[in-house]
Amino acid sequence: MSLRTAFASVALASVVVAAGCQPPPAETPKDPPPPATAPKKDAPMANDIPAPSDVAAAPADAPKTASGLASKVLIAGTGTAKPGPEDSVEVHYSGWTTDGKMFDSSVKRGKTTSFPLNAVIKGWTEGLQLMVEGETRRLWIPEELAYGGRPGKPAGMLVFDVQLVKITAMPKTPEDVAAVPTTAKKTKTGLAYRVIKEGPGGAMPTAADTVEVHYAGWTLDGKMFDTSYKRGQTAKFPLGGVIPGWTEGLQLMKVGDTYRFWIPGNLAYGDTPSRPGAPAGMLVFDVELIQIMK
Repeated sequence: MSLRTAFASVALASVVVAAGCQPPPAETPKDPPPPATAPKKDAPMANDIPAPSDVAAAPADAPKTASGLASKVLIAGTGTAKPGPEDSVEVHYSGWTTDGKMFDSSVKRGKTTSFPLNAVIKGWTEGLQLMVEGETRRLWIPEELAYGGRPGKPAGMLVFDVQLVKITAMPKTPEDVAAVPTTAKKTKTGLAYRVIKEGPGGAMPTAADTVEVHYAGWTLDGKMFDTSYKRGQTAKFPLGGVIPGWTEGLQLMKVGDTYRFWIPGNLAYGDTPSRPGAPAGMLVFDVELIQIMK
């Protein structure tokens, strides 16, 4: 969940902007990594990447998962970590239908693409979780894990060669997200917090300052509803123009600190928000204060 504000040139989540802004857009249907293109119905272009020799069907030596996804490592990776479904990845890829027609390729465009792993077709969400950074893998994705026959999309089994360039890990759900722990400190307003990481120390912001932060937010059931990490850039905003829990809480921090806040509904959007799409009740945030901008 995210939206644009007039406070900064970057996207700032609805959870931190003041009341009155428009709610975030609804999620779009899951597609392959953007920019997706419609299948080509004409003759292959001269600069299309040739289809693999085994494009028509997965070979016998390609391991297959319980879902029917088949894959084969083409180039071993250099990393050790694998992405989770909430993480974002940067990839290079090319895709073909089983008759050998290429319908999309970031390699052909000469530019990698990045996306949250849980925001693409099921075959990509599953297949990329098998990979490490630097690895190139061929995926044979059954139609039910691809577009399922959606009009205007490539039909049938799809074949992708995917290079996993980079993993951007998303913050993990806090173990104490469901309730304020006894170790947390609490202010007179009911805002609770604890220090996750102490920075080198220094200035603390005032409500008149503009701050730069990285953050993630969850509801008490552990659902992440917004994070600056998914967008791959920090958020900058006037501290006096956000929800009261943020205005109060960030004034407790020094540059470099990371705090966890439990913000009651009355300091966030209320227990029954009037704004469509706003998260209700107490919210939990991990916030890293990167910079105070006078």
